[in-house]
Amino acid sequence: MPNFPTPLLPARLLRRYKRFLADVVLDETGKETTAHCPNPGAMMGLKAPGSRVWLSRSPNLKRKLPLTLEIVEADGTLVGINTNLPNTLAAEAIEAGLVPALTGLGPLRREVRYGQSSRIDLLGQEPKADGAETRPVFIEVKNVHLMREPGLAEFPDCVTARGAKHLAELADQAEAGARAIMLYIVQRGDCERLSFADDLDPAYAKAFAAARARGVEAYAVRCDINLSQIIPRVMIPVIEPADA
Repeated sequence: MPNFPTPLLPARLLRRYKRFLADVVLDETGKETTAHCPNPGAMMGLKAPGSRVWLSRSPNLKRKLPLTLEIVEADGTLVGINTNLPNTLAAEAIEAGLVPALTGLGPLRREVRYGQSSRIDLLGQEPKADGAETRPVFIEVKNVHLMREPGLAEFPDCVTARGAKHLAELADQAEAGARAIMLYIVQRGDCERLSFADDLDPAYAKAFAAARARGVEAYAVRCDINLSQIIPRVMIPVIEPADA
């Protein structure tokens, strides 16, 4: 099923500011307007003035900003910037069997409370070896769209203390006997592997290495993107930090 139920509107980006706002010029009318930018990150490499962008229009007539920035053209490819989509894309990838280690989890629950005032993005259950019981599978999902070296996706694109906190809480679950998973969703089709931008956030890279040492698993899925849908397509390797 298409991610975008109605055709996206082409435009040119003027500026992205205050984290959640973007000024654009619509191709159809030539008029400048402000759109919602559903991405709290730095959007490094994806906010150059003049970039080709595409927006969705909300059917909610009462919404203050009816347009939402969805896709940016960068490095000759389409890049999804909407951070509200990866949880759905992750569930689709798991249900389609793209991540062999995550098959047979049963129905996936979303936004389940755990840890210290946190919510896990996806929660599944898998049978234990004896088949008589199940154990929980905690899946934390992160959106990835940074590429500075051809073919190499990187996470994060700015400091994310919240991301490091999630890694520590996942590790607690792993040590308590559950499975704990980091699943990175790469919303661009030109990357063949994923690594960690320790120059942008060295604390996250260290937290990832520590979490891996405590039993957290890590996988990455690359998506194909066109102007009607974003499709989880294939797993790509996760390159461990040097101190993992």
